[in-house]
Amino acid sequence: MSERPLGGTETAFISLAEGMAARGHDVTIINNCDRPHENNGVKWQPLSDGFPKTADLYIANRGHRLLGKMPDAKRTIFWIHNPADYLLKWRYLSRLWKIKPAIVFSGAHHLATYPKWAPCGERVVIPCGIENRFMTAEVGGGIRQKRAIFTSNPLRSLDWLVDLWATKIHPLSPDAELHVFAGPQTYGSAGDEKAQRMKAILDHAETLRDAGIVLRGPVPKTQLLDEMRAARVMPYRGDVGETFCLALGEAQAMGVPCVVQEVGCVAERIKDGQTGFVANDDDLFAKRTAEILNDDALWSKQHKASIDLQRSWGWAQASEAFERLIR
Repeated sequence: MSERPLGGTETAFISLAEGMAARGHDVTIINNCDRPHENNGVKWQPLSDGFPKTADLYIANRGHRLLGKMPDAKRTIFWIHNPADYLLKWRYLSRLWKIKPAIVFSGAHHLATYPKWAPCGERVVIPCGIENRFMTAEVGGGIRQKRAIFTSNPLRSLDWLVDLWATKIHPLSPDAELHVFAGPQTYGSAGDEKAQRMKAILDHAETLRDAGIVLRGPVPKTQLLDEMRAARVMPYRGDVGETFCLALGEAQAMGVPCVVQEVGCVAERIKDGQTGFVANDDDLFAKRTAEILNDDALWSKQHKASIDLQRSWGWAQASEAFERLIR
């Protein structure tokens, strides 16, 4: 995961597998990899090689075709990452009704997207973990330059943010910069399909460089660590399609205060008034972001609170929670 940018879902899936392996489990990922191999204690096997006959715990990740692939598994879990309304199609409902797997949701907002009448077994909330490198990184407490960062999908309100930055935030903090680490490369084939929409947003952001907006492109996690050590704030509106937001979780663990709106799940990542702000009004959002950029004492307080309060749930804890689902 250090060699190239990865989306949140891919990061979560690999991190859980490695976390379970670290706890002593025999873990195999079956996906579209080219050949069998092993990495960080996890075995990788191509889908074309078929499935083992049984397992103590079989986790089907997102796709309906994976449900039922291991009928002799002692327990089947369906782990989803998007709002659950996509499950309300016959190809999902029929399998969920027949198999009744436990469905794992990543938070209260996520859980609420699946109707109470819809079929499944147990409904379990297990938040995604934050990678250990973010949880344990040395970040220092020195006052940082006035640099905001964006590290998510460009389609998740980046167009809104760059316009708000240029019209409302930058005038309040004219020597600040917004560094954008985003692009379609992170999202593989899904990114290719939406590349033109992403490009239009990034092209528009490029026209606002005089307002301190700097396009940096997506970077591997190893470089992102260093960038977050230099960041002062992460302003992020949120998106209705988001159910956890690893980008915010990583920033908080690195001591970066965040400003969000109550859109989708993102308010769950922030301790309002302590590690950042929930600011639903655009003017208030701009004001809170500028306050963190301009007020050294406020930044130091929220930076310390982020380190103290937002490093308690990593993949070790998430893996332990999944482990409890083994019968």
